[in-house]
Amino acid sequence: MTDRGTGAPGPGVAGDPFAEPVVPVARRWTAALSLANGAVWVGWYGPLQVLLALQAAELAPDGWAKESVLAWVTGVGAAVSLVANPLFGAVSDRTTSRYGRRVPWVVAGVLGGAAGLLVLALAREVTGMILGWCLVQLALNATYAAVVAAVPDRVPSAQRGTVGGWLGVSQTLGVVLGTGLAMAAGGTRAGYAACAVFTVLAAVPYVLLRQDTPLPAALRPPFTWREFTRGFWLDPRVHRDFGWAWLTRFLVNLGNALALLYLLYYLRDELHVPRPADGVLVLTALNAALLLATVLVGGVWSDRAGRRKPFVVGAGVIMAVASALLACWQSWTGALVAAALLGVGFGVFTSVDFALMADVLPAAAHRGKDLGVINIANSLPQVAAPALAAPLVAHLGGYPVLYLVSAAVGLAGALLVVRIRGVA
Repeated sequence: MTDRGTGAPGPGVAGDPFAEPVVPVARRWTAALSLANGAVWVGWYGPLQVLLALQAAELAPDGWAKESVLAWVTGVGAAVSLVANPLFGAVSDRTTSRYGRRVPWVVAGVLGGAAGLLVLALAREVTGMILGWCLVQLALNATYAAVVAAVPDRVPSAQRGTVGGWLGVSQTLGVVLGTGLAMAAGGTRAGYAACAVFTVLAAVPYVLLRQDTPLPAALRPPFTWREFTRGFWLDPRVHRDFGWAWLTRFLVNLGNALALLYLLYYLRDELHVPRPADGVLVLTALNAALLLATVLVGGVWSDRAGRRKPFVVGAGVIMAVASALLACWQSWTGALVAAALLGVGFGVFTSVDFALMADVLPAAAHRGKDLGVINIANSLPQVAAPALAAPLVAHLGGYPVLYLVSAAVGLAGALLVVRIRGVA
């Protein structure tokens, strides 16, 4: 338990890392956790939005297109990310440091991520880019796994929508700030250095709070590689709510990824917008503004209502309508309305679905690992979307079919949330 005003450990929980939290966390704890979360997204998206593309153009060998170089670097990094998140979640579950289970990995992750960013800054060939970006993905996934696991560790169920909303705000602002730092620093090297410095400093307040309950060595289960690897498979027939929640997140994220993947080409080839890159910037800014406006409101409203599923269904319907508009209302005005609706829907979904996921975790002893498995439902759609979208656009009806499929996939995911029995 924690004291409402200070967030310090209270009686009954300090010695039990597996106890279900019952007392609300303090605002300063939520602020510090959100800042640490934002640090991760700055470290990821400064490179992804700007720096890696500039560097790929600079370092592409003769006979290589810059697009191919960028695809290799980001593709290998994505593969590392897919494995690293659940792996570090599981490792943090078993960590017996006197500073707690999660804090050591927040520290190690931001330091390793900063080191990877500096490797990128010094890279003079594509191999160096790949090594640096893989280190960034490996390390910052350790921090991210620890940050998200801290929520079910310390936040009561009735407050998780609100905390999830703040994490959604910090994620969006981290993407924007990372992009801004990369562009304003004055060069690729300086951009990587600026992102590295911010990533480390932004995690300091959370680390200094030292409010992570240690795991006594006696409670750590015996280790065998067989049991460790088997733990990453959660049978959906046994953990039905977890399985349906995972599928809901995967399908909604896949629908969103399909809607956004070819936006530049849609504006250029279908709507014939004169400056499609500027159009993407306008739509992205509008989408982000509406997401920021709704991500916290949705989480708080869900907490006060004591319900999750109606918000997930409503968000999915809004996003499906947005994708259908892109298919049926092919105009700049239609694109603006769709971008706004996608922001509203995904903002509500982001915070409420995070709280829902925290509520259906199978076991307190494996929260980090289970959340890492859940996070695969965020990253896997980024791999699946291009494989699905390309044939739809090229051979099966073009952009109208692509956006109708996006609407159907996302709506199906949202409706499947009603199959979850343990959450209202």
